[in-house]
Amino acid sequence: MKISYKIRDKVIEPNLVLSPMAGVTDSIFRRLIKHQGGVGLVVTEFLSIEGMTRGGANCRTRQMMKFWPEEHPIAIQIFGSDPERMAMAAQMVEEEGADFVDINCGCPARKVVGHGGGSSLLRNPGLLEEILRKTVKAVSIPVTLKIRAGWDSNSINCVEIAKLAEDCGVEAIALHGRTRVQAYTGWADWDLVKAIKDAVKIPVSGSGDIRDVETALKRFQETGCDSIHIGRGAMYNPWLFRQVAAVMRGEEPYKPTLEDKRQLLLHFIELMLEAMPTETAALGKVKQLCGQYTRGLPNGSHFREDIYHSHKSSEIVDHINRYFDNLHARGYERYEETPIDSAELEQMTCEA
Repeated sequence: MKISYKIRDKVIEPNLVLSPMAGVTDSIFRRLIKHQGGVGLVVTEFLSIEGMTRGGANCRTRQMMKFWPEEHPIAIQIFGSDPERMAMAAQMVEEEGADFVDINCGCPARKVVGHGGGSSLLRNPGLLEEILRKTVKAVSIPVTLKIRAGWDSNSINCVEIAKLAEDCGVEAIALHGRTRVQAYTGWADWDLVKAIKDAVKIPVSGSGDIRDVETALKRFQETGCDSIHIGRGAMYNPWLFRQVAAVMRGEEPYKPTLEDKRQLLLHFIELMLEAMPTETAALGKVKQLCGQYTRGLPNGSHFREDIYHSHKSSEIVDHINRYFDNLHARGYERYEETPIDSAELEQMTCEA
């Protein structure tokens, strides 16, 4: 099993990608996950080309573009439907120092598709082609594309879109194997990942429902894909990349202790308080991670309820320490989480 691949001259090793997630994959989260090991490429939250290019870049959008040197290699993902502005936004991405421009052709959110962006572009191949050709021409760094299976079950066209993208000069493509209508219900169709891999010569990545080592390895073997995107599974288990990479190298996967879990949460709180303008803003992000991160742990639902009703960071820290101290007192040291099921997965934050 291969453990790396190239996008042009850039080696991605290991061949595991932190998938873009709206409201989640900011620089702090990307660095937190990458610090655990096993991540070959990170992708930002998607950025609106309107916020980037109209009347000067929106301050929040510009801030979302920022990243630290240790995040390389990194792709900045953009979305929109105006070919000229997509090209302008791609140039801004290149100027920012990113390794790749990633175009979002998969987001199912109404506010995105309502303006012709995201997965709406799957219904307009002519416009998508114009966007891709102008964007590729506008920058010297590689352009990549993330797509969905199609708009609905009656219009599965991801293979055709992948061929179009390759013809336009796109240098890697990622498929989330659900339709726009599915959103995040049901299961991703990985047979379509294999179909795309068989149809194009550029690197192909698969995305959807990767939440444990066994599933990741199975998807690699079944599809022959070059890489795998992991999104919501990384919120549930920040060590998942490290574990998959270890097994791919023939090593035993790392098993975090409960103390590892405690310290990661406390470190995340520190990072958020340092970076966010207000404590209130930081707490929202902290509660989000706590909610996903403790699924499957003993009495996790009670812990999450305590966290959600906290109004200060000191309260959250107290709840975290009390919760993990209680687990230690009950004899848990390296608790094996209950596997997360499809219903829980659907409730988690959605990938872009």
